[in-house]
This record gives sequence, structure tokens and C-alpha cells, in this order.
Amino acid sequence: MTVLALARPDHQYLVYGAAAVICLVAFVTLILSPALSAHGRIWEKATAGFLAVFVLVALVLGGVVIGLVFVKYYPEIDSFIHGN
Repeated sequence: MTVLALARPDHQYLVYGAAAVICLVAFVTLILSPALSAHGRIWEKATAGFLAVFVLVALVLGGVVIGLVFVKYYPEIDSFIHGN
């Protein structure tokens, strides 16, 4: 069923978009909202919000870099795993 869902490229974008929305909702619900509600002053809330978004951006950029390195060196990784 999953293979058929990803057979056309427009379905892939739909799945990626849904995953992005789910991740953003989880981030706001589990990280950003508690960080903002834990502080009373406006500058503390602004700082906590900035740091939470900074960590989110750092994690996303780290994932992108790891993915790009994997794609670039995939032939070498494949030959190393299969012993060719």
C-alpha cells in the first residue's frame, strides 16, 4: 500500500508536506509552547522562543547536511556495505 502511495511524484510531495506539518505541530506543542509558558516577563518569553526556534533550525540544517552527504557519497557507502 505504501509503495503505491509513493508511485507518483505528486503523492511524495503530499506525504512530505503532511510530515512537515506534523513535525511543526509537534514542535509547537511539545517544545515552543512550554518554553513560552514557563516564563513571565516578555523578554524571557522572547528569548526562550528565539532559542527554541534556533535549535529547530540547527536540527533541520544538520539533517539536510547529513542527507546531502549521504546522497553525495552513496556509491562509496554502497560499495563499502556490499564489499565490492
